[in-house]
Amino acid sequence: MNLEAIQSALQAAGLDGWLFYDHHHRDPIAYRILGLSDSLHITRRWFYLIPAHGEPKKLVHRIEQGRLDPLPGSKAVYSTWQELEAQLAAMLENSTRLAMQYSPRNAIMYVSMVDAGTIEVLRELGKEIVSSADLVSHFEAVLSDAQIASHYAAQQAIDAILAEGFREIGRRVRAGGTTEFAMVEWLQEAMRREDLVWDNGPNVSVNRNSSDSHYEPTAEKTSPIVGGDFLLIDIWARKNSPGTVFYDITWTGVVGRKPTTREQQVFDTVAAARDAAIQRVSQAFANNQPIAGWQADDAARDVIRAAGFEKYFTHRTGHNIATDIHGNGAHLDNFETHDERLILPNTCFSVEPGIYLPEFGVRSEVDMMTRPGEAKVTGRIQKELVRI
Repeated sequence: MNLEAIQSALQAAGLDGWLFYDHHHRDPIAYRILGLSDSLHITRRWFYLIPAHGEPKKLVHRIEQGRLDPLPGSKAVYSTWQELEAQLAAMLENSTRLAMQYSPRNAIMYVSMVDAGTIEVLRELGKEIVSSADLVSHFEAVLSDAQIASHYAAQQAIDAILAEGFREIGRRVRAGGTTEFAMVEWLQEAMRREDLVWDNGPNVSVNRNSSDSHYEPTAEKTSPIVGGDFLLIDIWARKNSPGTVFYDITWTGVVGRKPTTREQQVFDTVAAARDAAIQRVSQAFANNQPIAGWQADDAARDVIRAAGFEKYFTHRTGHNIATDIHGNGAHLDNFETHDERLILPNTCFSVEPGIYLPEFGVRSEVDMMTRPGEAKVTGRIQKELVRI
């Protein structure tokens, strides 16, 4: 835990403190930010206050009073629920405006870890509870220079694998054909050779399967890939070292033919939506203007809406990327959620609008990396449907 950095962030945000709370490991964010082991045996409630100024304070149960000992600060203990509330009031006596892992109306559910009853108790004590969402982004999504370099290492490997994968599909189709799952296995083996790791996938899908944005072929459920097919590949991984950052892209193409007019129209619309979001974020960073995730989503969604495909764009425009494929920073979302988290410097995220018609789906996904005064795409940008 970097106490000085946390207190500096609290002061900048005009907050009296950051109140952490847990019971039975309900809040994994707290353990990561505070540097606590996630193997701690926790059966009773604990609170930890980091004030904007001064010494932190702990409140723990008497039978688990050593659980927060690795953290700095004074300690109070309780046994009964009456003692808990009295000690909590004493702990927070000089604090009114407090951040917690809470989101009004559960708008940002990724950080909404504190139960409603605990919020009620704190409000009865006269405390104003605000969301820690932007603080969590600051300490969970902002990347070090080494992590940024690891993203680019994954990008170089995956871009090359994907390009060769399209060529391999062409070779196999000309030789008699292949299947979605066979190409998943080919891509997985190629990623292993590059010392990459991932949780599941990648996704190779043809025709109407590409309309399912979370389609995943298996050995038992797979479609053949043959001439005339429409094809989508979504691939993601990171280097096989602790703390490395994912790279995540999606490309589409046609097998052994030219695109139809409809396919070209849908691809052009998706690409224009992608580029609108890229431009919106890039301009904001170039002008040193704050931008929230929902604003970038609107930029892409407006293009698709204007083209008449609004009902076929069924997910957010993008997600934060860090050591997890879906990180704890701002998502590009004003659809599934109204994401008011700011897109911070030194963070990474995907831009991946899609249009999913019954017969085929197009998604064009790139990643962006932000730096102070700059935001740019980290890999190749698909300009035309791939001819396989």
